Amino acid sequence: MDQRFRPTDRLLTKAAFGGVFRKSVRSADGLFTVLARPHSGQAARLGMAVSVKSAGGAVDRNRVKRLVREKFRMDRPRLPEADIVVMSRPGISAASNARIRESLEGHWKRIAKKCNRSLSD
Repeated sequence: MDQRFRPTDRLLTKAAFGGVFRKSVRSADGLFTVLARPHSGQAARLGMAVSVKSAGGAVDRNRVKRLVREKFRMDRPRLPEADIVVMSRPGISAASNARIRESLEGHWKRIAKKCNRSLSD
């Protein structure tokens, strides 16, 4: 399977993000808040909101975004058909790469369970 992260795999517009913020399932922990809006017919897409307030300088923000993109890219076949927005929480820059990956893995599982429930309702 092609595992590249293409522009079609991303949420790029204000309208796309707005749809997720208006109606979504939610998962949160100390590092991230993840919102997902289930849909059918296309693969998962990713949007990120990593702020200066939560992650600090550009180096830390870019590290967090790179880790989120990579984890999404590798786990995409197991993710539900949904638009997913990952928002960082304060203190994320102090977390290790392994801790960030572990947190995202937990979010993917919770989001998949909630999205499957949401589609069956």
